[in-house]
Amino acid sequence: MPVDSVARVDIVVRRLSNAIELGLLEDGEQLPGELELASLLGVSTVTLREALVTLRNRGLVTTRRGRGGGSFVTVPAAPAADRLRAQLADWGTEELRDLGDYWAAVSGAAGRLAAQRTAPEDLTAMRRSLAELRQAQKPAERARIYGRLHVEAAAAAQSARLTRAAMALQAEIGALMSLALADDSYAEATAHRHHDVISALHNGASEQAGSLLEECARTSVARLVQICLQTV
Repeated sequence: MPVDSVARVDIVVRRLSNAIELGLLEDGEQLPGELELASLLGVSTVTLREALVTLRNRGLVTTRRGRGGGSFVTVPAAPAADRLRAQLADWGTEELRDLGDYWAAVSGAAGRLAAQRTAPEDLTAMRRSLAELRQAQKPAERARIYGRLHVEAAAAAQSARLTRAAMALQAEIGALMSLALADDSYAEATAHRHHDVISALHNGASEQAGSLLEECARTSVARLVQICLQTV
């Protein structure tokens, strides 16, 4: 299989795995048909089928034939943290650092534009998400809200491309953030940083908002790199 095809398969596997780990796809839930799911993910049916093979091998998907058949989510009995650490090890530190550069670039650009374009009353969704993040106790719940905050920041930039990029980033790496956010002190620091982001956006402080979101992305990836090195 060509290298670019392998990369697309890996991305699909990560996105679906993360959706399962975050509880966005529940145990026993039937996935859409191959044509529909491939279209939703923006890949060919061949790429999707290769990804489903990998997911089946990992015990995250079961395929049934015949009437009432299809592909169904199956959450393994092994602890989620163990599964995510194995997934993190597959990334490797170099790929994580490369992702951190891209994430920081997207987040920084979104923050600077959002500070210029959004009105204070348009920050209601981000404030609500921040309040939920502060109250969340489970790592997976914190990770879902954390990812939502980054997508909401990109949406505030009023850029469809930046919003799509933010959504794709969180779909690919969002579940891994539950490993970092399992630490209460780190979760508290993350919430504080996002409070500062919202304040900068409210005040129209473009450079501050962009720098804070860049710092958030780089800090998050640095945390994951640290966990990855401990796992290997």
